[in-house]
Amino acid sequence: MKLAFSTLGCPTWSWEKILKEASELGFDGIEVRGIETEMTLHKCTPFLPANIERSMNQLKEHGLEIICLDTSCVFHDPAKLEASIEEGKAAVDLAVKLGVPYIRVFGDAIPDKDAREETIAQVAKGWQAVCRHAEGKGVYVLMETHGDFSNSLTLLAVIDQVDSSALGVLWDINNPYKYENGEPLDVTYERLGRYIKHTHIKDTKGSDMHSQITLAGEGDVPIRECVRLLAEKGYEGWLSFEWEKRWVPEIEEPEIAFPQFIRYIKQ
Repeated sequence: MKLAFSTLGCPTWSWEKILKEASELGFDGIEVRGIETEMTLHKCTPFLPANIERSMNQLKEHGLEIICLDTSCVFHDPAKLEASIEEGKAAVDLAVKLGVPYIRVFGDAIPDKDAREETIAQVAKGWQAVCRHAEGKGVYVLMETHGDFSNSLTLLAVIDQVDSSALGVLWDINNPYKYENGEPLDVTYERLGRYIKHTHIKDTKGSDMHSQITLAGEGDVPIRECVRLLAEKGYEGWLSFEWEKRWVPEIEEPEIAFPQFIRYIKQ
């Protein structure tokens, strides 16, 4: 398993600093969720058409890969569906140019429990459209275990309605474990394991989805057990540290959190 971090954790770092720190700390790659103030991936300065070749050379010089492009696509909201599909397609096209194997999308929420089936069908429609655009291009469209789609049975209900070779799941280990009554790690993996292409590692303290973010190993998410389970199952993907500094600015700086994660996970 290789190690990466999401740029969500270093919202003030420049592209050059991201690469320098990742290389010096011993990470193998990065996951892009915005760079500095820009969150739309194809508008990020390193990914503008004039800069892509230089950025790819910089990655090689530092011995790094971009493992995933994290979009803001959410498919549950009818008002945002078409825009999210177009954003997803643009991210696929950028991933092809950068040689990135994954993009991330969200199902996100089920606002009206009485309309659960309708929402699931709409999420499937959006995911299907982006997946079809990705087919044959070497890019998987990963839906994250996030929000109401943290529940593995809910996510499976969407998967059942999507027919594409480009479909995959991003397992954020915190979210199913903390969602509602929580899912044991082995239950989540038993249901979703054959679809899991990529894994987010984060730690929190508390009993629900709004738990307090902690440094790796200082919360109550069973990270060690997760890594052991993935190893036993033959997982050869990435472990990506998602430090949510952009959304929760009061948590520790990346200069503290990133090296602490490397020390912890390498144990």
